[in-house]
Amino acid sequence: MPDQNDRAFFGHPKGLAFLAFTEAWERFSYYGMTSLVVLYMVQQLFLPGHVEHVTGLPALRGVLGLGPGVSDQALASIIFGWYSGLVYFTPIIGGFVADRWLGTRNTVILGAALLCAGHIAMAFDATFLLALLLLILGSGALKGNISAQVGRLYPAAEESRRTQGYTIFSAGINVGAVAGPIVCGLLAATYGWHIGFGTAGGFMIVAMLTYLAGVRYLPADGGPAERVVHPPMTPVETRRTWLLIAVIALTVLPNIAYPMIWNVGILWADEHASLATPLGAIPASWFNSIDAFVSIIAVPPLVALWRWQAKRGREPGDVAKIGIGSALAGASAALFALASALYLPGKVPALVAVLPFAGMGVAFLYFWPTLLALVSQAAPPKVNATLMGGAFLSLFAGSVAMGWVGSFYEPMGPVAFWLLDAAIGIAGALIILVVRRPLARALEPRE
Repeated sequence: MPDQNDRAFFGHPKGLAFLAFTEAWERFSYYGMTSLVVLYMVQQLFLPGHVEHVTGLPALRGVLGLGPGVSDQALASIIFGWYSGLVYFTPIIGGFVADRWLGTRNTVILGAALLCAGHIAMAFDATFLLALLLLILGSGALKGNISAQVGRLYPAAEESRRTQGYTIFSAGINVGAVAGPIVCGLLAATYGWHIGFGTAGGFMIVAMLTYLAGVRYLPADGGPAERVVHPPMTPVETRRTWLLIAVIALTVLPNIAYPMIWNVGILWADEHASLATPLGAIPASWFNSIDAFVSIIAVPPLVALWRWQAKRGREPGDVAKIGIGSALAGASAALFALASALYLPGKVPALVAVLPFAGMGVAFLYFWPTLLALVSQAAPPKVNATLMGGAFLSLFAGSVAMGWVGSFYEPMGPVAFWLLDAAIGIAGALIILVVRRPLARALEPRE
C-alpha cells in the first residue's frame, strides 16, 4: 500500500513515476506499431506470396462483407478502422473485469502480457489477425485501469496534486506518441518491417517490467465499501444526461476526419510527399508524430489565447470550442486536397505536406480535451463515470467509420477524397453552430 504522504517524485508519490513511465513505453509501442501497420498491409502483407498465409483473412472478409474485388488499400483501411476503434471500446470491458473479478493491478498485468504477445504475433504473416486481436484485448485491459490508478495515489482532498499528477501522466502519453513512430519508422525503413514491429514489442516488454517493478508503490484495489451511492437523478439531471450524450454523438464527425491522417494520411505522404532531405529520405511513418508533437507545443499558446479571450469576454464556450475543433479538422483535410491539386502528379514539398498534419493536432486540442472537461463538469454524479467512459465510444464509432470512408481513397483520388473528409469535419462544425446556444445554456455550470 503506497504512503499517501510520499512526495519522492517531484513532489508526487513514487507510484506516479512507475505509472507514467509504463504509459510512456506502452504508448511508444502502440503509436510505433500504428504508424507502420497500414503501410505494411498495403506494401507487403496483402501482396501475393504473403496474403495467402494470413490465417482467418477470408473469413474476416466475409464477416465484413468485402468481396474479392475490394482493393488492398480499401481492405487495409477497413481493418485499421475496426482495430483502432475497438482499442477505444474494450476499456469498458477491461474496467468491468477489474471491478468484478481481477482488480486493477492484475488486469493491468494481464493487459501488458496480452500486448507483449500481440507484438510477438505481429512477426508472422499467419498470426497477423491474431496479433491485432491480442493488441485490442490488451489495450482494453490496460488503458483505463492504469489511468484510474493515478487518481488513487492521492488523498481525496488533494485535488490540485491529483490534477498535476494526471498532467505528468499525460506527458508520458505524448512523449510515447511522438517518439514511437520516429524510432519504429526509422528502423522499419532501414532494416525491414519486422524490426520496426519488434522494437514496438520490445518497448512493451519494458513497459510491463516497469509496472511490475513499481507494483508495491501502487494503490490496492478498492472494495465495495469505497463505492458512493448517489440518489436517483432529478428530471433536470436526466435532461442534462441526454444532452451530453448528444454532444458526445456530435464529436463522431471530427473523430472521422481527424484520425484519417493515421490511415490514408500516411499512404498519401508515402506516395505524394517529397521525403528527400540532405541527410537522406525520411520514412513516411514519421508524419504520424506531427499531430502528437503539435498537441504538446500548441498547448501554452492556445491556453494563452483562451485567457486573452476570457479577459475580453470573448472566450468560446465548451460546445463552441468543440465546433471550432471540428471546423479545424475539416480545414486541415482541405489542405490535403489543396496540396494535391497544386502539386500532383509531382511531389508535394515536405513543408507543405506537414501543414495538414499539424492542423489536425490543433483541431484535436479544441474538440477532444474540451469534450472530456465538459462531460466531467456537467454530468450528474450518478452517471459521471459512465458518461466519461461513454465519451470514448465517440472514438470507437469515429474510427470504425473512418476505416470505411478511407476505403474510397483509391477510386476517388486524392483531391476528391480529402474534400470528402473535409466535408465531414465542416458538417460537424455546422451542426454544432446551429445547436450550440441552447446546448450551452442547458449545460452551463451550476452551483
